[in-house]
Amino acid sequence: MTTSNNGTEDVEPVAPAVRAELARLRDSIDNIDAAVVHMLAERFKCTQQVGHLKAAHQLPPADPAREAHQIARLRRLAENAKLDPAFAEKLLNFIIAEVIRHHESIADNTNVVQQQQ
Repeated sequence: MTTSNNGTEDVEPVAPAVRAELARLRDSIDNIDAAVVHMLAERFKCTQQVGHLKAAHQLPPADPAREAHQIARLRRLAENAKLDPAFAEKLLNFIIAEVIRHHESIADNTNVVQQQQ
C-alpha cells in the first residue's frame, strides 16, 4: 500500500470478511466510546454535588489524600484489567484537575452569593 502526498491511498482490495470484521470491531469501539462519555457525565454530576457540599461547608476544592488514594486504587484496577497503569493514572489526573477546577468555580460562585447577602 502506498500513500501519495495529497493523502490519497492506493489500497489493495480487502476481502469482504475483513471489511465485515473491521466494521464489527469499529461498532464495538463506538459503543464503548459512548459508554465512556455517559459514565464520565454521571461521574461529573456526582463531583458537582461534592463541589457544592464542599463550598457550603467551606472545605478546600482539592483533597490530596483522597486523590492519592484514588490514583493508587485506579492503578491497581488497571493492572488487574491489563491496562497500562501509567495511562490510567494520567487519565485520572486529567479528570481530577477538571473536578478541582469545577470545585473552585463552585466555591467562587458560592462566595459571591454569600457576600451579596
